[in-house]
Amino acid sequence: MTTTSSSIRPDVQTLRDRGDVDVLIIGGGINGLATFRDLALQGVDVALVEKGDFVSGASSASSHMVHGGIRYLENGEFRLVQEAVTERNALLQTAPHYVRPLETTIPIFKTFSGILSAPFRLLITHGRGKPSERGALLIKIGLVIYDTFSRGGGTVPRHKFHGRKKSLAALPRLNPDLKYTATYYDASMWDPERLALDVMHDGLVAGGPRASAVNYVSAVGMQHGSVQLRDELTGDEFSVRAKVVVNASGPWTDLTNGAMGMQTRFMGGTKGSHIVLDNDELLTATKGREIFFENSDGRIVLIFPLKGRVLVGTTDIDADPSKPAVITEDEIDYFFDLVKEVYPDITVDRSQIVYTFSGIRPLPHHDDTAPGFVSRDYRIVDDTHEGTPVLSLVGGKWTTFRALAEHLSTRTLATLGRPHRISTAGRPIGGGKDYPQTPAARGTWVRAHSAGHSRELVERMLTRYGTRATEVLEVIPAGAEPLPATDGYYREELAHLARTEQVVHLMDVLLRRTSIAFVGGMSARTLREVADAVAEPLGWDEARRDAEIADATDQLRTMHLVELEEVSATRS
Repeated sequence: MTTTSSSIRPDVQTLRDRGDVDVLIIGGGINGLATFRDLALQGVDVALVEKGDFVSGASSASSHMVHGGIRYLENGEFRLVQEAVTERNALLQTAPHYVRPLETTIPIFKTFSGILSAPFRLLITHGRGKPSERGALLIKIGLVIYDTFSRGGGTVPRHKFHGRKKSLAALPRLNPDLKYTATYYDASMWDPERLALDVMHDGLVAGGPRASAVNYVSAVGMQHGSVQLRDELTGDEFSVRAKVVVNASGPWTDLTNGAMGMQTRFMGGTKGSHIVLDNDELLTATKGREIFFENSDGRIVLIFPLKGRVLVGTTDIDADPSKPAVITEDEIDYFFDLVKEVYPDITVDRSQIVYTFSGIRPLPHHDDTAPGFVSRDYRIVDDTHEGTPVLSLVGGKWTTFRALAEHLSTRTLATLGRPHRISTAGRPIGGGKDYPQTPAARGTWVRAHSAGHSRELVERMLTRYGTRATEVLEVIPAGAEPLPATDGYYREELAHLARTEQVVHLMDVLLRRTSIAFVGGMSARTLREVADAVAEPLGWDEARRDAEIADATDQLRTMHLVELEEVSATRS
């Protein structure tokens, strides 16, 4: 949806007025935002532009996991696994408001399968051909190595192996044909989009007037060292001159380079889809664990309890980044077959789907390598165009965003002839700073911030925003009641998000500033309540509000398979 207003947004005007920056980052996913934060901390004049909303591309379609990538061991990507485990452990400390330990169980149906094909694939075929099912011995070897990488700073227990009897005693609804289960710990990421927004917030605070981040602005050309930018809302174009350009646009890296006049073929992304189910029986059967399962086609998939729902994912299909990523009926059937394989006596059907999402992974070009075995590691490609250094990021995953950003920032600073002085290792992210991590500390924090508010409200805000909840609590009046159809969100809370987080469209609120759409139960009343709450701070008149509701209704239906309920029940 575009707007007809010719007015320039303040953040866009600030960027236009700057004109010259040291570094221009193109792409507002987690890796672009983390690099923005890192460079801002170094005192660099840095600007970031994102064609859509922040975290609306590949970063919005994650499996909500922070993990070391045990299966990457089979690809021989030991460096990546070690880095990912290190970063997982660190995020449990630096972002505890959104990243939490997660017990993960693998149902295993064979003993020796895959033990010969795995090294053969690694050393000879390099991921080509059909993967075979991994048996208990291969998984055991992988978990022993995985535990080794977790030593030193590890904050999660080591893995455990159980036979059929003990496995079914712990998880009685699992398929009784299993032979073993392996249980280990990784971490869940409850609110990826909000975590990314916290990263951006930290960069803006650290950089002050030297840092700008703007959404709905795209790179459309490059001449004489200046990047031509377009405001996607008004169509206005302007130029920004940068000493270094960083292309962090993920799956769209080649398209972005093409828009600037460069011809590259770095990317070969694959589509991953997920469904969110409202199924209490399945939710209870997981016992709070992620079920990490290998389907008969060798694809690793997951069943994951999250926010009172069950997330099922993911597929791995070659995709065209120039086209929207939307789940297909075949993918939904695939997920239902998967659930039936793991929980044969639990019924799932389309009526239980409350939300779906799909995205394209920023994977490198991979020729005939099977999608599931394409490297998840990252690299930085140096180039020069129109006399300006251009660094293109190829690859990258959520778990390693901090380390990746530090590498990319260091490379960028080297191009500028400047040292990298400040590490982000161990630095708290957003509302993770001073976050109370024990029940006693949490109780103390809630009591300290309950003046004029119920403890239930303060608990809810602390869960949503970490210690940045204080900013939201300041705008909610004493005695306020949540909006009935918005999963416990407050009118003043939504207005605050609209006012302070560069909200442009209603969908920005529903999908990325909140989890309203994710948990389901949406109705026309939900859209009206949210639109009414953000209309005033965003300057929407009645016509604009109605247009945003109509556009959101259409996008929810076509992109996420959400049909609005006729009547919304009051949510708890």
